[in-house]
Amino acid sequence: MSAGAEHVEELILGNPTFSQVTNEIASPMERRPGPAWWGAFLTAVSVLTLGVVLIGYTMATGIGVWGLNRTVGWGYDITNFVFWVGIGHAGTLISAILLLFRQRWRTSIARAAEGMTIFAVLCAAIFPLIHMGRPWLAFWVFPYPNTRGPISVNFRSPLLWDVFAISTYFTVSLLFWYVGLIPDLATMRDRSTGWRRRIYAFLALGWDGGTRTWQRYEKACVLLAGLATPLVVSVHTIVSFDFATSVIPGWHTTIFPPYFVAGAVFSGFAMVITLLLVTRKVLGLERYITASHFEKMARVLLTTGMIVGFAYATELCIALYSGNRYERFTFENRAFGPYAWAYWTMVACNVLVPQVFWWARARRSALVLFVAACLVNVGMWFERFNIIVTSLHRDYLPSSWSYYTPTLVEMGILLGSFGLFFTCFLLFVRFAPVVAFHEVKLTLSEQRETAHAVR
Repeated sequence: MSAGAEHVEELILGNPTFSQVTNEIASPMERRPGPAWWGAFLTAVSVLTLGVVLIGYTMATGIGVWGLNRTVGWGYDITNFVFWVGIGHAGTLISAILLLFRQRWRTSIARAAEGMTIFAVLCAAIFPLIHMGRPWLAFWVFPYPNTRGPISVNFRSPLLWDVFAISTYFTVSLLFWYVGLIPDLATMRDRSTGWRRRIYAFLALGWDGGTRTWQRYEKACVLLAGLATPLVVSVHTIVSFDFATSVIPGWHTTIFPPYFVAGAVFSGFAMVITLLLVTRKVLGLERYITASHFEKMARVLLTTGMIVGFAYATELCIALYSGNRYERFTFENRAFGPYAWAYWTMVACNVLVPQVFWWARARRSALVLFVAACLVNVGMWFERFNIIVTSLHRDYLPSSWSYYTPTLVEMGILLGSFGLFFTCFLLFVRFAPVVAFHEVKLTLSEQRETAHAVR
C-alpha cells in the first residue's frame, strides 16, 4: 500500500458501514445525556448565570465597578472582544477555505468549528455592548431613518466598522453553518418521532434527498464558502483598524491587519483542538475524529504560531529602527515595565509552546495537544491584553501614568462569556450532529476506492 493511500485511510478508522456511520454519529442525540454532559452543562450554566448577574450589577451601578481609569479606558472589555472575535475565525477557515480546496480532512471537524464560530461571535458581541455604558441605546450605531437625518452614524469611526463587519460575518457564518446542517437534519427527521420529528422536519426545509436537491445544496455551499472566505481576512483586519488608525504608540502600525488575521487563525485552531479532544472522547467519536485530523491541525498551529512570532519580532524591529522614541519606549515598557509578566507569558505561550509540534509524536498525543492548545489560548488572550493595556497605561504625560488592575466583576464577566460559549456548544452537540453524516460517508467511499485501486 502506498503512503498516500495509508494517509487517506487514517481519516476514518475501522472501515464502518454507512449504517454504522449514521447510528454512531446520531447516537449522542438519541440517547439520554450521561452524567458527564449534565455535569459540564450545569457548570457552564452556573458560570453563565454568574456573568449575567455581574452584567446586571454593572448596568445598575455603572462602569465604575470595573478597574478602568482616566488613562486606561479599555481593559478587559475590549481585550475579551478581540479575543472572542479571533476564536470565531477558525470555523470559517476550516469550513470555507478547505472546502474550496477540496481538503477531505475537514469533514469530521468542520461542523464543530462552524458552531464554535457562531458561539464565539455571540460572546464577542457582549463586550462592546456593555462598554457603551448605556446598552439600551445600542441602536444608535445602526443607520436608520430618524429625526436626526436618514444616516446618523459616523462612518469614519473604526468602531462603526466593527458593527458592520461582525454583523455581516455572523450572518454569513450562520447561513453557512445552517445550510450545511440541512441534509443531516433531514436524516434526524427520518429517525425521530413525536415533537423531535416535527422540529427536525421544520428545520430540514422539506429536504427530499433528490439529485436536483443535492446539486443545489452543493452550489449553495460553494457560493457561501466563496463569500465567507474573504470575510475571514476582512473581519479581523477591520478589528485591527480599531487600533491601527489611531496615533497611539504601539497601535499606529501597518502590520496590524495581517498580524491580527494570523493571530485569529492561531487562537481559533487552538480552541477547535481543545473542544474536539473532549468532544470525541465524551461522545465516542474516535473513529471519525482521528489522530490524523489533530496532526494536521497541529501543523497549522505550528505554522501560524511561527507567523505570530515573526510579527512580534517585526514589531520590535519597527520600534527600534523607527527613530520614534515614544514607539521605542512603548516596547521597552512592554518587555521590562510593570506588565512584563504579561508580555513574557504571551511570548512563552504563543512562540515557545507551539515548537513542540515539530515532533510527530507530540502532534498525535492527546495530552500534549490539549495542554498546548489551552496554553496558546491563554497566550492569545494575553496578546490582546498587552496590545491594549500596556499601550495605554503610560502615555505622553508621566503625570497621567497609571496601573490597570481588573476587578472581580470584570473577571466574573469574562468567566460568564466562557459559560455562554460552553452552554451553547453543549446544547449544540446534544441536539445537532457534531459530525456531518454525508461528508463522512463520502470520505469513506473515497478511502475504499483508493484502497481497492492500490490492491
